[in-house]
Amino acid sequence: MNADAMRDMLRRQPFEPFEIVMASGEKYPVTHPETLLVLRSQAVVGNPDTERVSFLSLPLVTELRPILPQPSASNGDSR
Repeated sequence: MNADAMRDMLRRQPFEPFEIVMASGEKYPVTHPETLLVLRSQAVVGNPDTERVSFLSLPLVTELRPILPQPSASNGDSR
């Protein structure tokens, strides 16, 4: 993965949450631009809920995928 492509996702206005998909299949959500630091060959993702930090190797990133809003089940139809 190219660091510039990741930075472009962070700079979108308005910001749209996305997930980083690794070659292993692991996924790392980026829900706010301040939770991701992009370096030359690595990215650092912080999870504000768990206060965990993950270091990712950019060559092992296979995809940046938008996180789509989940449909609400508020219509009361449970069929």
